[in-house]
Amino acid sequence: MKMALKSSPVIFGWLSRLPRHFSTSSALAAKPMTVRDALNSAIDEEMERDDKVFILGEEVAQYDGAYKVTRGLWKKYGDKRVIDTPITEIGFAGIAVGAAFAGLKPICEFMTFNFSMQAIDHIINSAAKTFYMSAGELPVPIVFRGPNGAAAGVAAQHSQCFAAWYSHCPGLKVLMPYTSEDAKGLLKAAVRSSDPVVVLEDEILYGVPFPMSDEALDSNFVVPIGKAKIEREGKHITLVCAGRGTDTALNAAKELAGSSGIECEVINLRSIRPLDFDTIARSISKTHHLVTVEQGWPQSGIGAEICARVMESPSFFELDAPAWRVTGADVPMPYTRSLEQLALPRHSDVIAAVTAVLGNKISAASSQ
Repeated sequence: MKMALKSSPVIFGWLSRLPRHFSTSSALAAKPMTVRDALNSAIDEEMERDDKVFILGEEVAQYDGAYKVTRGLWKKYGDKRVIDTPITEIGFAGIAVGAAFAGLKPICEFMTFNFSMQAIDHIINSAAKTFYMSAGELPVPIVFRGPNGAAAGVAAQHSQCFAAWYSHCPGLKVLMPYTSEDAKGLLKAAVRSSDPVVVLEDEILYGVPFPMSDEALDSNFVVPIGKAKIEREGKHITLVCAGRGTDTALNAAKELAGSSGIECEVINLRSIRPLDFDTIARSISKTHHLVTVEQGWPQSGIGAEICARVMESPSFFELDAPAWRVTGADVPMPYTRSLEQLALPRHSDVIAAVTAVLGNKISAASSQ
């Protein structure tokens, strides 16, 4: 039975005319580019555009980066703007924050965000809080970037998602790209921001090619921070995800459409903080069902935040069934590859969640 506050046809028609955040890609003009090359292009273009921009981190210069994201930049810009650092995250992150205080625009690369825990005091207490504590007198234009979350076979200390960790902190913007357009446009927006920005990339996606429109190939292309993107339109259920979780959700949506005729609306958040809740709310008003997908742990995760916002807003009355969170397992990441695959959300987990939510049989599914 529909709740009294369900969207009427008139309201739904009005909602459907509101601005949507679709891909900027043009299928006719699209050219493939890997996420790695898109990030490299973004850094190169911003360094060429503004001589205050520089990058530092372990092996970013002569070795061209541990994941080759900074390939060719040292030869082009030299030692003063592409700086190899010792293996001391707390040291070079502190140098980067100090440089931002002085008016430069550093890009601080962590070989993996797991190592950012060594520098978390600088990221939060120095970078995130200084603009507020200086009463707006001292902006901190800095980007912290690198691979985040699980890679493959690197065990518990190298396989955690930091989206919930950093998005918890006021003063930081937190971005999680999925496609090559996301990677380039979001990183360029991060470099141009006057606030500290954490860009959480995914090692597994670095070598994956995605289509890039002519617009995205342009040096002026940016993706606005805080705007989600509808990767796939649907009418039966909303899937909210980010980063590599978007790939999991899209695979599930494709299979559900082919096997059951269930059309999922897949929302790629792109920005974790600020969070584009308006796009989520509009989608819920259409589908009346919600599943969130993330690779991080369940407690205090991004899905938990989204569900809380739904509960605290009129969107709650749009739901025909409780929301479901698909997350990583609530354990440190196993080293064994077979167990690692079980610890990460799979498209089959999303399919099971969608089936349970649409059938309003969550309790039965949860007990299995």
